Amino acid sequence: MTRVLYLIACAAGPTQHIDDAVRDAQAQGWDTCLILTPAAAEWWADRIAELESVTGHPVRSRYKLPGQRDALPKADAMLVAPLSCTSLNKWGAGIADTLALGLVTEGVHLGIPVVAMPYFNRAQGAQPAVARSFAALREQGVRVLDGPNGYESHPPKQGNPRDFPWHRALAALPAP
Repeated sequence: MTRVLYLIACAAGPTQHIDDAVRDAQAQGWDTCLILTPAAAEWWADRIAELESVTGHPVRSRYKLPGQRDALPKADAMLVAPLSCTSLNKWGAGIADTLALGLVTEGVHLGIPVVAMPYFNRAQGAQPAVARSFAALREQGVRVLDGPNGYESHPPKQGNPRDFPWHRALAALPAP
């Protein structure tokens, strides 16, 4: 039986290449469902059908309406990557104002393994809220991949979204 991965992507540079990450997860045996923050969904607005073709599922970016059925199968694991500084700090504070954040704020407390790998620059990472948010997520059981074993923040205006280490994020997930 194939296990289900929710790949949750924020509006950060590597999201431009999320289709590659989906294919990599599928190659590792995951039935991959894609959830985008509303801002990330805008980046892909003209190509959502392409992503749905790759995943075989609707790409979600908004909460469903009351009474609507779930469009996706239940998750066995969740990967939040790339995690933006804004979404990190909202998540760390327990703010679930988007479907992407609502799924992970609830999922981790339902016992679903959750892995997160950020993508933002060192100036953003220097904000005191970032360290507090990382600590809050780790305290809840989220496996946060920052630093040498995940993603090390880049100097401002020097990020390389194409080189985002998806392989590290996928390797941190439980085996499908």
